[in-house]
Amino acid sequence: MSVEKMARVEESFQRATELKKMVNRWQDSHTHCLWQMTLSQRRNPYAILRMQDTMVQELALANKQLLMVRQAALHQLFEKEHQRYQQELNQLGKAFYVERL
Repeated sequence: MSVEKMARVEESFQRATELKKMVNRWQDSHTHCLWQMTLSQRRNPYAILRMQDTMVQELALANKQLLMVRQAALHQLFEKEHQRYQQELNQLGKAFYVERL
């Protein structure tokens, strides 16, 4: 595997871990938001509406982030499989065609 591919795989792995941390932070803030809702349900109905709107927005962002994490994980899986196939073909004395510029 070339140095450039290794750097790209490493970057995608770092991006995936950062996105996972972001999702964990969202879950913590979601729990806090639910806790706040139970405290303020009787006091301010407008605050409830604002919190519900915020929760909807956060859920949409979390879904996007989760999609990005899944895509990064799938990309890593494809890279590993590609490397494994290359190794198996090399053992058989065959190789992938790679166009060099």
